[in-house]
Amino acid sequence: MRRAKLLTLLTLLLCTATARAQHSNLTSQTSNLKSQPSAVILGGELSNSAATSVDDIDEVMPRMKALGLNTVLVPAYWEFLEPEEGQFDYTLIDRTISKARENDLKVIFLWFGAWKNSMSCYAPLWFKQDTRRFPRACTATGKPLEIASAFSDEVFKADNRAFEALMRRIAERGKDVVVMVQVENEIGMLEDARDHSPLAEKAYKRGVPAELLTYLTEHEAQLHPWLKQRLTLPKPQPRGQRRTGPKPTWESLAAWNKIFGNDIFTDEIFMAYYYAVYVEKLCKTAHSIDADMPLYVNAAMNSRGRQPGQYPSAGPLAHLIDLWQAGAPSLLLLAPDIYDTGFKGWAAQYALPSVEAPQTHNRLFIPESRCCENSGVRALYAFGEHQALGFSPFAIDQASPRETESVTKAYELIGSLNPVLTRRGVASWGLLFDQQDKERIIEDDGLAITCRHYFTLPWDARATDGSTWPEGGAMLIKLARNEYLLAGSGVVVEFKTKSEKQQEQQVTLGEDGFVQGQPTPTPPQGRGLDGSSNQATPQGRVWSGLRCGIGSVDEVQIQQDGTFKYLRRHNGDQDHQGRHARIAVGEWKALHIKLYQY
Repeated sequence: MRRAKLLTLLTLLLCTATARAQHSNLTSQTSNLKSQPSAVILGGELSNSAATSVDDIDEVMPRMKALGLNTVLVPAYWEFLEPEEGQFDYTLIDRTISKARENDLKVIFLWFGAWKNSMSCYAPLWFKQDTRRFPRACTATGKPLEIASAFSDEVFKADNRAFEALMRRIAERGKDVVVMVQVENEIGMLEDARDHSPLAEKAYKRGVPAELLTYLTEHEAQLHPWLKQRLTLPKPQPRGQRRTGPKPTWESLAAWNKIFGNDIFTDEIFMAYYYAVYVEKLCKTAHSIDADMPLYVNAAMNSRGRQPGQYPSAGPLAHLIDLWQAGAPSLLLLAPDIYDTGFKGWAAQYALPSVEAPQTHNRLFIPESRCCENSGVRALYAFGEHQALGFSPFAIDQASPRETESVTKAYELIGSLNPVLTRRGVASWGLLFDQQDKERIIEDDGLAITCRHYFTLPWDARATDGSTWPEGGAMLIKLARNEYLLAGSGVVVEFKTKSEKQQEQQVTLGEDGFVQGQPTPTPPQGRGLDGSSNQATPQGRVWSGLRCGIGSVDEVQIQQDGTFKYLRRHNGDQDHQGRHARIAVGEWKALHIKLYQY
């Protein structure tokens, strides 16, 4: 089911792009979710109020096209869709669809329904005012919150009715434009780890649902290590006669703290499961209208040492993935909103490409990331390292030209790389470096490939002027044995055989390729007037094995059929006399590298 929805999504995206690959390629790549699809989401999410008027939608869509996006993430606001109960106004939805179509863009609608960033701030006023009919979540002290209770049938019915209206409108007016829908936005409890309203307390006292116990038992071996460590599963007890069905049953449901422990994280686990159950009911409504529509949820990260309730507790976080997949199996994926430092670490938590165990699979899609000058290289990393489904800087409509330039340049490169990445046997890695995380060594096919930030080169003055380094990043793509493509900005890559790497001596070279020495008018002691060393070779050191040399480094432009258009040769000073391939900070290039061994 998930693969079918992904195929539908990628087929729609492919229609936006120039015909770079045949549909047969797309199908074969989609059947293996570890592979890069032939079309990906080169997205940007609009700021929260960017689609609240027709004039704003008319103005923003052409700008998004000009920035090089193929997909725009646009809020769908409950308060505007249903300003009066039962009366629907589709003006903003229809305008978004028509302007996207006019600008050859795809749309992902973000349902700002019962919750947005935990709060119920986008619910209509008629919903907010009637707290008796639509009860609020409460803290353990009884404090009511500006958060609708997920345990209320009336809350769900109202939310679901509006969501159903949205999905029907999309099916009627926008099936060629809308490629995915986000269900709610950054669901989670704040101020407390879980809801303590009367309805929530009633659910908590009933114990762990049998459906969840069954799921955890059947998938115990694949559970997230964090959850697996906490879990104490009871033994199933057959009811009456010998059980013939495939699933175990329990005579009575165990208490939450008996299964998961007696702390605040058990409250979060409880809440996560019931948020997922709520979302699953919305998913079923959506799929009753369009069975192929991909649906996902996004998560605000549990960063900076915060505890549940200090961050949006119980959202679709990585350590809670099993609760969400148990409660909401109709979701295509869980997606991280990455704003904190440690981009690579957050991305890795959500890139779970387990085709063998589909219930543990989660394709990386980043619907929100801080829009900044580093956005472009982060996108390259996500697609290169994790074969991400998509990347999307947040509030791109409000970003400065310096910030959006990196996105435009990176998306241009990524778009051109699609026909290369769909070739059979192609492998890729993502590179992302900053001032602290400067180096990565990749071992491939007998080679040790040392990748570094461009500012690790000693001759660039910007490396030591006291300013913060901009991030450098790229995709490194293996085309064949001894043949690679490097595409990105701000990186330098050296190629050595493994034995050569083990025997190398660390010597700092200048831009001219000579040993970096201290400026002096006289030869250093122990050297001749010609500068040659008279130091004896260390005793017992004999070179062994082959070395790797650079045959050529060509800057290329990738054509729509995947062939390379030669632009210029990087040799001499440009490849440090055959020592490395490099792309300077601020430049965006694709380099075709051929190696040889001697």
